[in-house]
Amino acid sequence: MKKYIIPVLITCSVACSPQKKTVTQTADNNPGIGDTRVYTVESVDDNTYLLTETTTDKTYGFTKENPVKTGGNRERNGPKNERRFLNALLGPNGENVSYSRTGSCCAFKTPNGLLDNTGLLDIYRVWLEGSKDTVTIFINMYDKGDLYIPVGFTAKK
Repeated sequence: MKKYIIPVLITCSVACSPQKKTVTQTADNNPGIGDTRVYTVESVDDNTYLLTETTTDKTYGFTKENPVKTGGNRERNGPKNERRFLNALLGPNGENVSYSRTGSCCAFKTPNGLLDNTGLLDIYRVWLEGSKDTVTIFINMYDKGDLYIPVGFTAKK
């Protein structure tokens, strides 16, 4: 019986001793990381954002260097937020917009990433009703930014 008491006492003293705690600044304990929004995002309905501001930046959404930042990945709404953004778009003359996700690309560092603080941009092919022409829109579902109507589009009201 005595041979068991010593290992138990050693285990208890190690397990019960004060542990050094390190607080790491992550997206989980600081919801502002990766969020550059100035404007509150409103919705037309649960599936569609209300976009009111048009950008003059011809690269917004159309290049991997300047993707649309819908965010939501931390709240498990990343793909839904991407669809909310795309559902808000109309053509320049009010045409309905269709889209299809074609994949992911362009790994980048973000505190909101799933593995090793890395995220991927989602790529969508977007076309107007009655047209065969498509454009590519890049969306970042990890970080939040102000949402604008891309050049060449209008938005649902």
